[in-house]
This record gives sequence, C-alpha cells and structure tokens, in this order.
Amino acid sequence: MDGSMTYDFSEVTDHLDPAKFADLLAGYCLDVQPDQQVLVRSTTLAQPLLLELQRAILERNAWCFMRVELPGEARGFYDHAQDHHLDNYPALAYEEARKINATVGIQAPDDVHALAGVDPERMTRAARGRRDVREQMLKKRWCSTLWPTPANAALAGMPLDEFSRFVAGALFLDRPDPLGGWDELRRFQDALIGRLSGAKELRIEAEGTDLRLNVAKRTWVNSDGKRNMPSGEVFTGPHESSATGRIRFTIPSSPSGVDVRGVELEFRDGEVMSATAEHGEEYLQRALATDDGARRLGEVGIGTNYGIDRAIGAILFDEKIGGTVHVALGRSYPETGGKNLSALHWDLICDLRTGGRITADGVTIQEDGHFTL
Repeated sequence: MDGSMTYDFSEVTDHLDPAKFADLLAGYCLDVQPDQQVLVRSTTLAQPLLLELQRAILERNAWCFMRVELPGEARGFYDHAQDHHLDNYPALAYEEARKINATVGIQAPDDVHALAGVDPERMTRAARGRRDVREQMLKKRWCSTLWPTPANAALAGMPLDEFSRFVAGALFLDRPDPLGGWDELRRFQDALIGRLSGAKELRIEAEGTDLRLNVAKRTWVNSDGKRNMPSGEVFTGPHESSATGRIRFTIPSSPSGVDVRGVELEFRDGEVMSATAEHGEEYLQRALATDDGARRLGEVGIGTNYGIDRAIGAILFDEKIGGTVHVALGRSYPETGGKNLSALHWDLICDLRTGGRITADGVTIQEDGHFTL
C-alpha cells in the first residue's frame, strides 16, 4: 500500500469498536493508574484507536504520550542512518524508557513489506544497539496489539471488513462480555500450567520435528491478554543447553517485514547446529549471527486461542493459534527463569493440528491440536 493513501475507517470501526478496544487496553491490559505516564506507539493509520486510547488514559487521570510514526518513516531510518545511529541510541530514548510507567505498541502498517529491501545486517545492528532501551521497556507494564489496515488485511488474505471482524473475534471484542472471555481462557491456561509445571522434559513431535527441551523448575507464564492483545498462550524459558533434535516451522514468519518460510533448525546441547530456510535464508543466517545468545532458545510457548484459526502473517496473532507451538531464538523472559541474553527474540511457529503432539515427561498434553486436559 502506498503510504500516501488513506482508507475509510468505517470499514474497520463498523466491526471493531475503537472505544471498547481502548478501554480493554487501558483497563484490562495496562491497568492504568492515576498520574502514571503511558507511552503509546503506532502509526497514523490507527487514528480511531489512538484517539480513544488517549480518552481512556486521561479518564483514568493518567498522562498519555503519543509516538505516532509516519508512513515510510522506518524505511527512511534504515536508508539514511549512519553507523552511529545503528550502533547506539539517543540518551532521550533511554530516559523515556526508564521513566514511563507503561507502554502500548499498536501495529498498524501502511506497507507490511516496507523493510523487505533493507540489508538484514543493518537491522541486526540496530537491534543490538538498542538493547539497553528495550530491556528498560520490558521492566515496565507493556502491551502489544494490532489495528486493521488495508496492508495487514491484504497480508492475511482477507477484505478489510472481514479482517476487522476476525480481529474483533480474536480479541473477544465481538462478545457481550470480553472480560469474561479472557477470564475463561485464563482459568483454562491455569489448568494447563498445572499439568506442565512439574514436568522436566517437553517433547514436540510432528512431520520433520522431534525436539526435546528441559523445562525443569522453570516458571510457566499464563499469557491472558495482559501483555499481548490478543493473547492465548502459556510459555516458559527452557534450559539454555537442553534443546536437542530437529524442528520444522510450517507457519511463515515475517520479522521486520521480511518473508521467511520453511525454516528448519537442528539443535545439539541447546545450540543451533544447522539452519535452513526455503525462503529468507540470508535473514535467518544474519539473525543467528546477532550475538552469542541468538543460537539458543529463550522461549517455548503453546498456543491456546481457538478464536484465531488461521495464520495472518502477524506473529502477535499467529503464535497464539490454538493447536500450535512456538519457540523463540534469543532473549529469554526473566520471569520464566530463563537466562539467555540476546538482542534477538524471534518467534517461530510449528503447526501441530495435523499429526503433531506435545508430551510432558512422556504424558500427552496435546495431540492433533487438541488438549487432553
């Protein structure tokens, strides 16, 4: 989509109420409190949600700071950034990350492939250079979400109005009581964690996949929409030297707008020993070379949101598909007990709905995409 183009917001707002969405983000996800400083990041294409989110934050007697990106701004950065801009960060960015109380990032792209022609090494350097800022942000309350645009609707293979209905369903905003839906999912995930928390070995099996991970005494996190909206997963950080075997990722990934498909990884003693991709091989190899932690796993997650029944090319949604499992190369989330450090955190998804299985210490937890709870 040309960044100069506009679109009729009613194609979205007729199916996805921005006021209900904003109240969900400010209340349920971020739990905004009086006098907090809340940072909101998105693009101009999310205008209806941004204005309602400003309203919702102000009504909670907090401060709202907008960082609204122009179409083409991200590509312009990589086209013109000097070495200093790639390998460092401005002091103001660090101070902002240190002082804010909460942040919400709203994906609303004008062009999902805007960065496809950028040298992957430049993106890798920028990720390394901003690691300190990113770590400060992760210490605070944060949430990521998505607003439908013509570009991400096209990527999902749906008309904009249909995609907007799909997003509303994934967020439970099509229900009379969205919070009740998230409470129901939370309780199911609590039960799933109860089955997983005492396990030592997690095994993932599917065509081309047989991967074993040690998760003993690691903490499983119930991702119930407080951080990602939509959510629907439980995740932990496997022991850094434990990954053994092979895994084939059957759902494409689009990190930074780069199309990567058919990734296969082989692990020994926790480290990637071989890596191939049917498409996007250069990006894969550059990502693995980000730093010492990029060749190890920082996360394993199990998707539980059956309101998301198809991949749409956005990891925020795709990793939550009920009946899938994903692992992340790179950085661990400290709350899981994971210790892997990296500027990279790249989620890759394996679909288990046709012939896959997850076992915990030999006991089947999920088979063919269905849980055995």
